[in-house]
Amino acid sequence: MAATDRIDKAGAIIAAALALPGVALHAETAPEQGQVAVKYLDYQDSQPGLKRIHVTAPSVYVLAPLSSKWALEGSAVADSVSGATPRYHTAISGATPRMSDERHAADVKLTRYHERSAWGVGLSHSKEHDYESNAGSLDLRWSSEDNNRSWNLGVGVSSDRIGSTNDATLHEHKHTTELTVGVTQALSPADLAQLDLTYNRGRGFFSDPYKEPDIRPRERNQAIALLRWNHFFTGPGAALRTSYRYYRDSFGIRAHTLGAQWVQPVGARWSVTPSMRLYSQSAASFYYDPVYDPDVGAPYPPGYFTNPPTYISPDQRLSAFGAVTLGLKLGLQITPDWSADLKAERYEQRSSWRIGGSGSPGLDPFSATFLQVGIAKRF
Repeated sequence: MAATDRIDKAGAIIAAALALPGVALHAETAPEQGQVAVKYLDYQDSQPGLKRIHVTAPSVYVLAPLSSKWALEGSAVADSVSGATPRYHTAISGATPRMSDERHAADVKLTRYHERSAWGVGLSHSKEHDYESNAGSLDLRWSSEDNNRSWNLGVGVSSDRIGSTNDATLHEHKHTTELTVGVTQALSPADLAQLDLTYNRGRGFFSDPYKEPDIRPRERNQAIALLRWNHFFTGPGAALRTSYRYYRDSFGIRAHTLGAQWVQPVGARWSVTPSMRLYSQSAASFYYDPVYDPDVGAPYPPGYFTNPPTYISPDQRLSAFGAVTLGLKLGLQITPDWSADLKAERYEQRSSWRIGGSGSPGLDPFSATFLQVGIAKRF
């Protein structure tokens, strides 16, 4: 797997530490019941005429109250990845090598609860044959006396080691630091709003060792603003969850994400949640649109060998494009202590779907399907 395929570990662990399910306001008290949840994810992406990457990922999550003031939670996942890797841009030849990889990851978090506040510390570790990451986080949450407003503050750090199966001499590192601040406000008995601001500072190796040419800056600063609003409809007893996310980084990428979910109870035990997510991004400042010629080899841009640029990448993930994700989740409360869910999502990406400008030329359509099943028990 390419080094740049990984989710930023500091951001991931902070997101987990500060997650407020459904943007819910509540008093900061330790959970009275524990929980064990097991999930299985199946992912398949494709381009015209080719099924590319297939991922299976079983995972387990455990929440254990330790006392009236302390709680411990953790999760573990094992990813199995296989398929055909795209050659350079989106072009794939019949000689494209097959790849397989496994990733094992785990995280743990300890939380201390007070009357109107809570703080937690978390650690995570992830490893595969060419990438290893270690991360830590610290978060703090506190609420007003009437519990109508809460604030959150988090900091995370990660240290990654990067190698390559194509180059045994590659021993690179990447370090990131992330700061998140946010506020959640009850606007009415039926409305909740949340605003989170995140800044990420990364230093080290950001290039993709499996693409040529691919030379990226050794620093990347990212800024994210996330706004969420939930509204409860008393008539159907349903909740509408909406979100808008703005992203920008020092690579020159600007991205917008708009999401919506409708959570509809059906009877006493079932729930149905259709969802939609719209995404659009601009290209990185050093991205270029290659034209692949199998007789020539790598799609080097004109003048590359006589006057090579400082930074350059043909990675499709750094291009300008738009995407749509449609999903449906079914939930079942089997007993007061047992629950299950089934979720399916379809992702479609096109360069022409970019909002506010034309997308990068020469991109093949990209599609992906996510299927996830889970079961959980309280104890």
